[in-house]
Amino acid sequence: MEMASLNSSLLPLLFLLLLSFSWLTLAHPHEGFLQCLSFHFQDSTAISKLIYTPTSPSYSSVLQFSVQNNRFNTTSDPEPVVIFTPTNVSHVQAAIYCSRKQNLHIRIRSGGHDYEGLSYVSYSLPFVIVDLINLRKVAVDARHKTAWVQAGASLGEVYYRIAEKNRTLAFPAGIWPTIGVGGHISGGGYGMMMRKYGLAADNVIDAQLIDVKGRILDRASMGEDLFWAIRGGGGNTFGVVVAWKLKLVPVPPTVTVFTVPRTLEQNATNLVHRWQSVASKLHKDLTIALVLRRINSSEEGKTTILAAFTSLFLGGVDRLLPLMQESFPELGLVKEDCIEMSWIKSVLYVVGFPSNASSDVLLARTPLTNRNFKGKSDYVKEPMPETALEGIWERFLEADIDTPQMVWAPYGGKMDEISETSIPFPHRSGNLYKIQHLVFWDEEGNEASKRHISWIRRLYDYLTPYVSKNPRAAYVNYRDLDIGINNIQGNTSYRQASIWGIKYFDNNFDRLVSVKTRVDPANFFRNEQSIPPLSS
Repeated sequence: MEMASLNSSLLPLLFLLLLSFSWLTLAHPHEGFLQCLSFHFQDSTAISKLIYTPTSPSYSSVLQFSVQNNRFNTTSDPEPVVIFTPTNVSHVQAAIYCSRKQNLHIRIRSGGHDYEGLSYVSYSLPFVIVDLINLRKVAVDARHKTAWVQAGASLGEVYYRIAEKNRTLAFPAGIWPTIGVGGHISGGGYGMMMRKYGLAADNVIDAQLIDVKGRILDRASMGEDLFWAIRGGGGNTFGVVVAWKLKLVPVPPTVTVFTVPRTLEQNATNLVHRWQSVASKLHKDLTIALVLRRINSSEEGKTTILAAFTSLFLGGVDRLLPLMQESFPELGLVKEDCIEMSWIKSVLYVVGFPSNASSDVLLARTPLTNRNFKGKSDYVKEPMPETALEGIWERFLEADIDTPQMVWAPYGGKMDEISETSIPFPHRSGNLYKIQHLVFWDEEGNEASKRHISWIRRLYDYLTPYVSKNPRAAYVNYRDLDIGINNIQGNTSYRQASIWGIKYFDNNFDRLVSVKTRVDPANFFRNEQSIPPLSS
C-alpha cells in the first residue's frame, strides 16, 4: 500500500527554496506557517480547508473533537495558533518544514487519548497541532495476514476493517475503540489478547515515518535502531509515524466472554487476592482482567466495592469451563455466565456496548466519555496481602471522591516469553499484573481537580510497598507527569529525563537516547516526556 505522494528526493531542494523567502519570518508565526504551506502546494484553496486558526468558525469544534480528557479542555489551557488536518503524507512533510522555519512547536494528534493531553496541549508556545484524523486508511491483505494502517485510524476502524475481510483474523491491541493507532502503538499497546500474542507493538513489521528532515522512511531506509525505537519508545519523539504495517493474528470462529461481578459482601476481597496468584498462570488463550470500582450498596445510603472479573477466551465454552474449574474454581463460573460470539463481537462486549449493538459503532470517532480524569500505572511482582487490598477499599470509599477505578491486566503467556529488550517497552517476565489507576470526576473548577488528583497521588503513595521497586515501573501510554518532566522551555539533561525515562523504559532508556541523538539532535520533536538527545 503506497502512502507517500511526494518524491522525498526533491525535499532538500524544496526546503532550501522555502528558506529563501522573506515572508517566512513574519511577526506572527502562524501567518508565516500558513504562507509557507500555501507556497508548498499550488492549490492553496484546498489547503485552506484543512487549516483552522482561532478566527476560524470551526476552530473550537475541531480542537475539542478529539479531546478525551476534559481536564485539558478549559479556557486556561494553552491553545494552538494553527490546527492542520492533512489529507496526505506530503502535507505532513510540509507541516514539519514550516514549523521548523517559524520556530513553532509541533504536537501530533492521532486519537487524542494522551492521559496528560500532550497531543493537543503544549506549554512551549506558540505551537501547532497536526491532527491526523484524515489519515485513516486501513488496507487489509487477508491472504498475507497483514494490514497497512494509517496513524490517524482508530482501533475500532482497524478491527472493523479486519473483520470485514476475514472473521478469523484479528489484531492484538487495546480495548477502547476511539484510541488512535499512531499513539497506541508508539507506546506499546495492551489488549485482551496480550497473553496470547503480546502487545500491539510486538506485532508491527514495518512503518512509514517522516523524520525531522522531511524524508519518508520505511523499515529498510530508517534502519533497525530507529524501527526499534518507534515501537514502544513513545510518540512525538523520533518523527511522525504516518502508517504502520501490522501482522494480523488468527482467532477462532467462536470465542467466549464472561463478566463475573462480586462485591465485598460476596467475598470479593478473597477472590481478588486469589486472582493475583492465578491470572498470570492461566492458559494463554484465557485472559481474565479485573476492574475494581465503587458502587452503591444494597443497603440504602451505603457504598461498596465491586470487583468485575472480565474475560476473553479464544475458544468455546465447553473448553473454557474445565480450564476454569481446574485453575480458578473459587470464582464459581458456570455455563450461564458465558456467551459465545465472534471475535469482533467480543470487542463490543468488552467495551460495554449493548448485546444488540452493530459492529458499525466501531467506526464512530466521537469520544465515548466526556469527563475529567487522572491516571497512573504500576506493576506488581508479588501478590498483595489482603490487608493491602482492604486499604485500597478504604480509600475507594472516601465520600468526597467521584469515581475511583482500577484495572488490573494479567501477565503470563506470551508477555513472559518476549525479551525486555525486544522493543523499548521493558515490562515483561517477572510481573504478575499491571495496574491502571484512574479517578474520574465531573465537577468543574480547580478545587475539584486538586482534590481528585491529590486523592490518586495518596493512593499511589499508599501502594509503594506492594509494587515494583528500583525503579517503580510505569507505562508510557498511561502518561503521568507526576513521575518526572522535561524542561518546558530549553534543554533537558539526560539526568533529568532519566528520572521518568527509567520508570517507563528501564535499561532501554539509554538506547532510546542514542537513537534520538542520531535522528533528531536539535530536539525538534519534543514534549514534556519525550526522549532527549545527548546534545540537549
